[in-house]
Amino acid sequence: MGKSHVFDARSQMPVPAADLFSWHAREGALERLTPPWETTKVIERTGNGIHTGSRVVIAAHLGPIPQRFVSEHTGYVEGESFQDTMVQGPFSKWVHDHRMQPASTPQASVLNDQVEYVLPVGALGDTFGGGYARKRLERMFAYRHTLTRADLRRHAEFASQGPLTIAVSAATGMVGQALVPFLTTGGHRVKRLVRGGRKVAPGDVAWAPDKGEIDTAALEGVDAVVHLSGANVAGQRWTPAYQDEILKSRTETTRVLSEALARLPRKPQVLVSASAIGFYGDRGEESLTESSPSGEGLLAKVAREWEAATAPAEAAGIRVVHLRIGVVMDPRGSALAKFLPAFNAGMGGPIGSGQQWFSWVAMEDILGLIRFAIGNPAVRGPMNGVAPGVLRQGDLAKTVGRVLNRPSFFPTPAPLVRAAFGLMGEEALLAGAKVLPAVAQAHGYSFLYPDLEGALRFSLGRTTEGAEFRHT
Repeated sequence: MGKSHVFDARSQMPVPAADLFSWHAREGALERLTPPWETTKVIERTGNGIHTGSRVVIAAHLGPIPQRFVSEHTGYVEGESFQDTMVQGPFSKWVHDHRMQPASTPQASVLNDQVEYVLPVGALGDTFGGGYARKRLERMFAYRHTLTRADLRRHAEFASQGPLTIAVSAATGMVGQALVPFLTTGGHRVKRLVRGGRKVAPGDVAWAPDKGEIDTAALEGVDAVVHLSGANVAGQRWTPAYQDEILKSRTETTRVLSEALARLPRKPQVLVSASAIGFYGDRGEESLTESSPSGEGLLAKVAREWEAATAPAEAAGIRVVHLRIGVVMDPRGSALAKFLPAFNAGMGGPIGSGQQWFSWVAMEDILGLIRFAIGNPAVRGPMNGVAPGVLRQGDLAKTVGRVLNRPSFFPTPAPLVRAAFGLMGEEALLAGAKVLPAVAQAHGYSFLYPDLEGALRFSLGRTTEGAEFRHT
């Protein structure tokens, strides 16, 4: 066996140690702490959460090589610490101690992650893999500590409202998969809306929106609803049939859900219904806020009808927020996932002229804006889900290239985009809108990632800021 190494990550958290422990003990903590650049999936769980004897099986990749990790919890002290040990995986030894310690003030604590590990193939592993392992650990735990600290602060802002029961549609989509563990680790109960034909877990809500059906009784007692359903706009070329699917997947699901909520004897306080900045159309140099009129094109029409479909809920007295989401820059999906292969291959660059405005948002700020909309009763109507740091498409390419340390000057000509993607390329890639988050900022929302470079460095693991590290 090779040399034993100890990695230590430490940082201060804005809650007492008992609250920090509770966050880690709740459902979804592992998913919440998994960095978005890691291709991992939990495929099996046994036992009771993080208590001793519980096991987690994870499928992952080490570069192109598929890996299977089996981890067993081997220590647990309520409110203070827990331990997990790798029993199958790429390391010869891996023991991870999670410690939540009191800080100098009662309302703070110290999170201390200590990992004892041994690399495979003895001295050869240390020689060729030691530096890589240290760097990877720093990137991972910088992400985990930064995210934990941000989540604790965001949930603390609305702690006086107590834990909520929140229904979420499209919980398996890109935003939904991030939102659900964000909510559950914050102490909230989530009811997933599950389409017919799939197994419905206890507490979830069965629905078949294409048939106009939903289990209304299962929605009883819901405090808030987050509606995210809709076919992927960039999923394929926009044939007439797919254009119809883009529209109906949004308007019909929204109408069925809104009518069901309106019928409830005890209605939820708020419906946060996804919309999109496509509402504004291609607007050139115009600065756009929530008070700006709608534009032209398919996406503008879809957004208008999507928002109008919430009318039954609004008429029933439910506060409705239309979150007009920009391009979500997250490596798990959306535009960034499509950009990355070209940039990593050294072939990235601007699309079309590069002068069109690109209104984007970090995944963490979409989650924050959803929580903000749920918790702030003054927020209603349209709210732009975009970062304040809107930039041109050419500057986007330069920023991605700088973060990845790759070239960013290979353009994709507009005629090629039109030939390859048709109307989708015209509206989703070559058009632009300078959209500003006026409502969110007016109500006091503070963006975690107002500029693109900071958002990319966080979500791609290109920073080690966020914790203090020690290697022995």
